[in-house]
Amino acid sequence: MKPMEISEEALLELGRHLVWRIGKDERGEVLVVRVGLASRTPKFAQLPRLAPASDAEIEAFVKAGKVKVEWVE
Repeated sequence: MKPMEISEEALLELGRHLVWRIGKDERGEVLVVRVGLASRTPKFAQLPRLAPASDAEIEAFVKAGKVKVEWVE
């Protein structure tokens, strides 16, 4: 399947409608990136809290491949 091409304008427009949270899971073993539409913001509050992660920790998680991306419906 050929990757879909998206214009920069389309990405910027989509970005205006997204909300995200980044932090460590409850065990501190994985960096979690939660992304969803702004209309789903209340759902973010229902999910388990993410612990803060410093820039150095985020970099270490990325280098170790310990990143989990969650789409919030």
